[in-house]
Amino acid sequence: MRRFLLALGALLCAVSTAVTATPEIEVNVEKRNDTFVIDSSFEAGVPVRVAWRVLTDFDNMAKILHNLNTSRVISRSGNTVRVRQEGTARFGLFSYTFTSEREIELEPRKRILARQIAGNTKSYSSEMEIAPSDGGTRFRYHAEMTLDSGIARLLGGPFIRHEITEQFGWMIDEMERRQTP
Repeated sequence: MRRFLLALGALLCAVSTAVTATPEIEVNVEKRNDTFVIDSSFEAGVPVRVAWRVLTDFDNMAKILHNLNTSRVISRSGNTVRVRQEGTARFGLFSYTFTSEREIELEPRKRILARQIAGNTKSYSSEMEIAPSDGGTRFRYHAEMTLDSGIARLLGGPFIRHEITEQFGWMIDEMERRQTP
C-alpha cells in the first residue's frame, strides 16, 4: 500500500508539473460589424532567436501548423516576404478550407506585419510583436479579419479562438523542440 501511495504521489507531481509547464495562451475575440478583432498574448520558455526562427520558417510552416497543407515563399525582397498558404481549419464537426497569400514585413526579432493580398478571406491584417522576458520570449498578437465563409462567420468567435489557440500551441511546441539539443 505504501508503494502504491508513493507511486500515486509521484504521478500526481509529474502531472501537476506537466500542466503548469504548459504556457497559457490568452485569446480575446471581438466582433465589430463584419470584422473579427483578435488579441492574444503568451510566453514561451525559449530565447527570442529560437522563437523568431519558428515564426518566420514559412517554407516549413505546413510541418509546424497541422491545419496547413502547403506553405511556401513566393518572393522575397529584403525584409518583405510574400507567402502562399492553403489548409483546412476544423472546429467540431465543421471545417473551413482556406487559401491565403500575404505580404509580410519583417522587423527581425521584434515584429511581423502581415496583410492579405489574395485568398478566400475578405480581409486580413496582423501584427506579432516579440520581446525577451524573464522566462524566455513574450508574444503579443493583434489581427483583424473579415471572413468570407458563412460557417466561419456563424461560428465566429469560438471558431477563431480555437484556431488561434491551436496554432500558437503548435508553434510553442516547435519552438521547444528546436530549443532541445
